[in-house]
Amino acid sequence: MRPLTGHDKPFSQPRRPASQTSCRRIRQWLVASLCRGLGPEARWVQQHTARCPRCQRRVAALNRVDLAMSIVKLQPHPANLLKCANMHAIAVLKRSLREASQARALEDAQPQPSFLERSMGYRHRLANVAACLAIVVLTRTGLFSSLQRVTRRGQEFMKQYYTTQVGEDLAGEVFGV
Repeated sequence: MRPLTGHDKPFSQPRRPASQTSCRRIRQWLVASLCRGLGPEARWVQQHTARCPRCQRRVAALNRVDLAMSIVKLQPHPANLLKCANMHAIAVLKRSLREASQARALEDAQPQPSFLERSMGYRHRLANVAACLAIVVLTRTGLFSSLQRVTRRGQEFMKQYYTTQVGEDLAGEVFGV
């Protein structure tokens, strides 16, 4: 009888070959090293930019664009911004593309906010409802446990009282002990 291998075992999870795992790691390492070696943070790019006035102007322009885009993202947009942007983009196209059905559909496009964006207006209301429910649950739980404790202690006190006043036999009959 031959020994069991990983593929023969019942209910075993299929394993990814070692070559795929190592290939994925190598690809990730390659992308990271390319970004370090060729990206704007690379030392040779920084040194060149420090000496080249033309590249300094380009980097400054890119930084201004990045700043402008971050400011645009922070400000509220008009509802028809997508429509205006699409109309301007379509106007640049050649005539045959401007008259295509897809271009007409783009002109009428409206932004569709995600579920999260739509529900942001209700977050305070939902938080208030959740807080109220938590208070109700805590109150009911605490109140009932306190009432049960008071009831139990009251019964113990009354049993003790009857035991001392009328005797243990009668107290046992009254309290069913």
